[in-house]
This record gives sequence, C-alpha cells and structure tokens, in this order.
Amino acid sequence: MSVWKKAAKAHQKTHKERHQPEDRQHLGLLEKKKDYQRRAKDYNEKKATLKLLRKRALNKNPDEFYHHMINSKIEDGRHFEKDTEPEDTADQNQLMRTQDLKYIVTKRTQELKKIEKLQAELHLTSVDVLKKNKHIYYDKEVKKQAEERTLQHLMEQELPDVDENTLAESAKKRKALYRELSKRIERERELAIVQQKMETAKAIENKKSVLKPKRVKKGTKDQAPIYVWKYERKK
Repeated sequence: MSVWKKAAKAHQKTHKERHQPEDRQHLGLLEKKKDYQRRAKDYNEKKATLKLLRKRALNKNPDEFYHHMINSKIEDGRHFEKDTEPEDTADQNQLMRTQDLKYIVTKRTQELKKIEKLQAELHLTSVDVLKKNKHIYYDKEVKKQAEERTLQHLMEQELPDVDENTLAESAKKRKALYRELSKRIERERELAIVQQKMETAKAIENKKSVLKPKRVKKGTKDQAPIYVWKYERKK
C-alpha cells in the first residue's frame, strides 16, 4: 500500500519555502526547515553528551587512580595534554619516508669510512718529530749509560725555530678537522638510529611472522622502539 502512496506523490507539486520579505531584510536570513533540523540535531547531541558526562561524574570513584591524571594538566580552567617527546624528528621522518633501508646502510658505511680517515689524519698531526733510538743493548749497565748520554745530548741540543704562522695554520687546520669529525660522527649516529627504526618497522610488518610482537619500550628521537616476540619453536 505504501508503494502506491509514494507513486501518487511522485507527480505532486513541490512547494518552495518563501524567502525573507524586503521589510524584514534587516533581521537576516529567514531560517528554513533544513536549518532548523540541523540546529535541533546539534542541540540534542550536545544535550545527550552533557547528560552522559554528568552521569559519569556522579558515578566516579574519587580514590581511583589512572595514568591520565599525571599525563594531563589544567591551566586557567582549561584542560591540556602534557607535551610528550615525539618518537621521530623531522629529518628522521623525511629519511624514512623518502629513502629505503639500503640507501641508509650505504650512507652510514660511507660516513664510517670518512670518520676513520679523519681520525688517521688527526693521529698523524700529533706524531713526534724527534727520532727515536733504535739500538738494542743487552747489558743493563751499557744500556743505562747509553740512555744517560742520549738524554744529555737532547738537553744540550737547541730546539729548532718554528714560525708562529706555521703553528697558527697547523692549529687552525687541526681545529677544522675536529669540527668536521664531530659533524660526521653526529651524522653517522643519526643514520644508525634511522636504520634501527626502519629495521624494527620492517620486522613488525613481516607477514610471515604469525606471532605479534609486544612493545616493551616506546621509541624516542635517540632510540628505536624495543619489541619482544614470543618464542616460536623451530621445526
């Protein structure tokens, strides 16, 4: 029967709602039925939410403790979440989003080689200029006398004149090498952290692993998150 009613109303005239008269234009737009429905729906939803919150407040146990008490705060009557340290920095997010694991491993290997090369250069700059005595003495008395003569000869020998400009340039070069070494060590540490995070994410997303891991420690910008998998017996 309802089908026939709908069919009969299909050809009825659609009545349009009137617009705001010209003498009432100063009152603003005339509210239509759809505007009233939207406003009434919003009002009823807020009313139901306030009723539910009031009920929860009445049933709340004042002696109950939950962790959100220490993870939030109230300032000037407004509720705020405490600032938590993000797991990834902006550079780490960009690397993990735009590059793959092989690229990170390759760049980290290059940085390690450059660090070793810089460390070798810095060791060479601190080599002693004086030649060491390579004679071998088997008799203790003769060895002792030779050492005394060598020491006396070094004390009597005059030190060579060194140009102050040469010393300044050498110190400047050594300082620049140390600065570059520090930057490369920091870059290698960042790449190592990104590599650990990507390897952890890849292990979690592995579909072959049926057992889901459990996160033991949340990750930070200086450390990847720690997960523990349940023991799986090998066949």
